Amino acid sequence: MIDVPVSAQFVLLACLLVISGFFSLAETAMMAANRYRLRHLAQAGHRGARLALDLLSRTDKLLGVILLFNNLINAAAATLVSIIAIQLFGEEEWALGAGTLVVTFLILVFSEITPKVVGAGNADRLAPTVSYFLAPLLRLFQPVVWFVNLFVEAILVLTRLKPQAGGEVPQLSPEELRTLVLEAGHFIPGQHQSILLNLFDLESITVEDIMIPRSAIEAIDLTAAIDTIRQQLATSYHTRLPVYEGDLSNVAGILHQRRLLSPLLSGDLDKASLRSHLAEAYFVPAATPVYAQLQFFKEKRERIGLVVDEYGEILGLLTLEDIIEELIGKFTTTLPGSGVEVAWDAGGQCLVDGSHSLRELNRALGMAFPLDGPKTLNGLILEHFQDIPETGVSLKIAGVAIEILQTQDRMVKTLRLYRPSDPGQRN
Repeated sequence: MIDVPVSAQFVLLACLLVISGFFSLAETAMMAANRYRLRHLAQAGHRGARLALDLLSRTDKLLGVILLFNNLINAAAATLVSIIAIQLFGEEEWALGAGTLVVTFLILVFSEITPKVVGAGNADRLAPTVSYFLAPLLRLFQPVVWFVNLFVEAILVLTRLKPQAGGEVPQLSPEELRTLVLEAGHFIPGQHQSILLNLFDLESITVEDIMIPRSAIEAIDLTAAIDTIRQQLATSYHTRLPVYEGDLSNVAGILHQRRLLSPLLSGDLDKASLRSHLAEAYFVPAATPVYAQLQFFKEKRERIGLVVDEYGEILGLLTLEDIIEELIGKFTTTLPGSGVEVAWDAGGQCLVDGSHSLRELNRALGMAFPLDGPKTLNGLILEHFQDIPETGVSLKIAGVAIEILQTQDRMVKTLRLYRPSDPGQRN
């Protein structure tokens, strides 16, 4: 090689650095590639993606063939620089030292750092492409790679660091999936992203979090006069109503109003006829996860259930529509019967009913009321005071100033909320 012109040696050195850079780029691209995206491409018939997945299923052999060539070429480049230095400056120590520094710099810049940055930034696009070159090399040099990996395997076994099969796609936790959905906001429509995020929440929230509170349940009392019951049926906007005798805890059944159309229209409705059309009530434990309850509704072909605590006391009402709204969002932001829209006005204020759900207030107003205790704003305020507050009293919870406008029947009826001036106060 001494007789080879120096210019040709420089050309050979450049070629070695380029080839070494290719293997560094290939290593980084293969290791950084998104395996879920590769699986999607492979299922769509992309041959390069299939090759990449096959190589990644044999990580030890893949790294073996890449590093085999990479280190051989780097060693050859270092030797070549030493030869060039001797040929140009003689066997001077400073020349050999300078050659070592130069080759280290060249390898770092052109064969390591730059290719790895490019490979990491374009991994999903490059991995299927470089697989066309790596797969034949691995087949050709399989015996050499196998021999080298014998020693690697022995060291891993002795140190008890042998990894599991490299081809397994890592399992993502719900929190990691949530982060993945949030970071994919540019690719997923906002409404679809919201539904996916709400779907993750179904495992962590219970029916008690989304139920209609007991005080807000519309139900029919069989002890009331029949004219009163007729009037209630005529003005109700619900298709299914709980029916009780005297007290809501004494439930007689669930009434589907369509079954009463004929008696109502003919004027023959009486209490006996009403009783004959009642279906058996379906009870739901308060601690049931919402997702599990959705499955139960499907299996039992139910659409409405009464939520009970551990003692069998009725806490609220849950319908299939409540769960659907938890997924896709409320069909309306207006409180039933109040006509008050749950939104900040121009002055940063909002009138709300005390029975309104804290979860819905957080969602509609962007607040951070605590959800690990009472489920309604009324319950949160009563817990704060440990008593029934008087009208005109003001307080601050979770950074939100609250003014009590009306109390009625041992509960806070109407309140005014003031939007925090500093969003950080909400935490």
